[in-house]
Amino acid sequence: MSLWDPRNVPPYPPARYTKDEPEVSARLRPGTDPPDYEFGLVKYHYLANQESTDGDYGLYRVDIAPNGGGPGPHFHRTMSEAFFVLSGTVRLYDGTDWIDGHPNDFLYVPPGGIHGFRNEADASVSLLMLFAPGAPREAYFEGFAHLADLSDEERAEWFIKNDNHSVE
Repeated sequence: MSLWDPRNVPPYPPARYTKDEPEVSARLRPGTDPPDYEFGLVKYHYLANQESTDGDYGLYRVDIAPNGGGPGPHFHRTMSEAFFVLSGTVRLYDGTDWIDGHPNDFLYVPPGGIHGFRNEADASVSLLMLFAPGAPREAYFEGFAHLADLSDEERAEWFIKNDNHSVE
């Protein structure tokens, strides 16, 4: 069955741009730009964030050094998350098993879906991480540097405020 039928176009969402004339508003981020944030063995490139997309989504490139680890199983209540492997082999948790993600593999996680990712390989990995709607995830990732300063109760509250719920 073909999805193309000129007489039966599926409905689109409501118009969000209502001005009569188009505008020049595209933004290019060169691939040569340095990471926006580095912590431990991970580099974060904030390609698009909550602010720059008016809350529609966030898109990061995440580069993890060899054997750089990553988060264990967890879920989010407010957003979906998706991962697209650019290079290397990353371990992806799909809620049931840890599986090897290779270049061009894609993992979609709806809100409430258990997931995780980590680099256990002796080589670097790079992946795109997309979350929607947009959330202030920069504060979450950059907050890791300060977790040691928090009490156990403060740390637990910090994870909840950042919509990161661990699964044992």
